Amino acid sequence: MSAVTVSVPVADGEGRLGLRAHLRHIGALVRRNLLWIRQDPESMFDAVLMPIVFTLLFVFVFGGAIAGKGHQDVYVNYVVPGLMAMMGMNIAMGVGTGFNQDFQTGVMDRFRSLPIARSSVLIAKVTVEIGRMLVATAILLAVGFALGLSVHSVPGLLAAIGLSMVFGSSIMWIFLTMGVVMKNAQAIQGMGFLVLMPLQFGSSIFSPPSTMPGWLQAFTDYNPLSTLADAARGLMNGGTPIAHDVIVTLIWSAVITAIAAPIAIRKFTTKS
Repeated sequence: MSAVTVSVPVADGEGRLGLRAHLRHIGALVRRNLLWIRQDPESMFDAVLMPIVFTLLFVFVFGGAIAGKGHQDVYVNYVVPGLMAMMGMNIAMGVGTGFNQDFQTGVMDRFRSLPIARSSVLIAKVTVEIGRMLVATAILLAVGFALGLSVHSVPGLLAAIGLSMVFGSSIMWIFLTMGVVMKNAQAIQGMGFLVLMPLQFGSSIFSPPSTMPGWLQAFTDYNPLSTLADAARGLMNGGTPIAHDVIVTLIWSAVITAIAAPIAIRKFTTKS
């Protein structure tokens, strides 16, 4: 760890930290996390390989069944915006496992002993993970374009990416809390898959909800992944109303962040 240690300016006390000092600490910790990724490039495998594998898998396994044989290009335009929503969830789970491993190695104990705002450690982590999400999304779109993805609005595409980043960053706070309170990374992964799988497959990410049973359609109506996927499709491809889906997704993001972020910071501060 000595190879990636970054000195953080010392302040007299957390309560007297100003905004400039807080931002400086966040920047130093972001740099530390980026240096750690450079020292361990394998930590980027999920962000690099996951969008490639998932796109090829779903397009060529489910594309013919849903859009019709020989019409996988139609399914590409349906599933890629949905996979943008899925990327955020999967990257967020990696945040929790990595955070927990930092506790196991004593890195977080060192950070908590420094006279810095406790939130700066978590905000720096979220900032770097948003960067990893952008890498994963860029690769996802590159594979999608290679398979025939079409985008009717470049500003809409950028808005869809931004909306995915907002929602993904809110989910990260949940997994940061899990990284603090759960005993090991395996427990976080198990709990994460138990929660994420129903949310992902019980949504409009992979197939239209109209083909689902009525009780499952009712679940998809309240699933934030469905509203995010539908909003991304509308922003990228046009032709469908998007205001409701965008607003609902932003509300979900705000509520999750407002609840999970203070809990994560408090648990991080008080963890013994």
